[in-house]
Amino acid sequence: MATPIALTENFGILPQVSEGVFTAPLRRPAHLAEDWVEAAQRQYSPDDHAIWDALYARQTDILPGRACSAFMTGLEKLRLDRGGVPEFARLSAELGALTGWSVVPVPMLIPDHVFFWHLANRRFPAGNFIRTRASFDYIEEPDVFHDVFGHVPMLTDPVFADYMQEYGRAGWKAMRYNRLKALGALYWYTVEFGLIQEAEGLRIYGAGILSGPQEAVFALDGQSPNRIMLNVDRVMRTDYVISDLQPTYFVIDSFADLYHQTVERDFDRLYRSLAPGFTYANAALIDVDDVLHRGTQEYHLRGGRPSGARPT
Repeated sequence: MATPIALTENFGILPQVSEGVFTAPLRRPAHLAEDWVEAAQRQYSPDDHAIWDALYARQTDILPGRACSAFMTGLEKLRLDRGGVPEFARLSAELGALTGWSVVPVPMLIPDHVFFWHLANRRFPAGNFIRTRASFDYIEEPDVFHDVFGHVPMLTDPVFADYMQEYGRAGWKAMRYNRLKALGALYWYTVEFGLIQEAEGLRIYGAGILSGPQEAVFALDGQSPNRIMLNVDRVMRTDYVISDLQPTYFVIDSFADLYHQTVERDFDRLYRSLAPGFTYANAALIDVDDVLHRGTQEYHLRGGRPSGARPT
């Protein structure tokens, strides 16, 4: 049973990670303060801007009829197609007028407690670099295209924007109970790889799917993956795949449903019952699941991306 560690919930102050709380061992570059924010957005080369434009064109060709309505509306409101990597200052001004959020540049993945602190204060940390042409189709560490194209349009939706802030605030409690892996699974299966049921059918709202062409098709049309209605307790006990297409996707009815399932959940009780590790494999189906599609798992059984298997 998890025992809480003392941690003050003052969202205006960067939280200090207590000894015994497991976080990824990231080394802060010497030129950055504790918030990990760069002094300015990077100056991008003409080729960097051309890569953004090519990625943008590819995704906007695929996503109509696949992306959720909130994402498509956000894309229109922010006009990310003005040519080249968007300026964070402009994005922040426009986003701030809509939902009170801003975008801040960071050099790389940042520590959990810093990430939570920014979200809790309605700041989205975006990678300051863009992928190369050699990594055009797949990049493991999130770059400015993934972060800005995939995440930022969703922050124009008021309910989803509030969910993201509450997720950041939830980090304090997860650290108190040393259950960051469980909270990370919730982010993974909602913010990064979530699906939503709309009147026209299943649509994508997860940034990890929205920013990649292969998964945008696989997540909705593939026969391999499971598609299951979201159950917060189940999701937070479920392992996930970082470097390949997902064996399972979780579906919400609405962003209001997502907000209520998480913000109104008694996480103290949940964390006390969670094991330190995951209970369920990423392809598992269990008796409490409301299954929309039982996947064949053929893609992963054939070895997934390392084997060159064709997504099916």
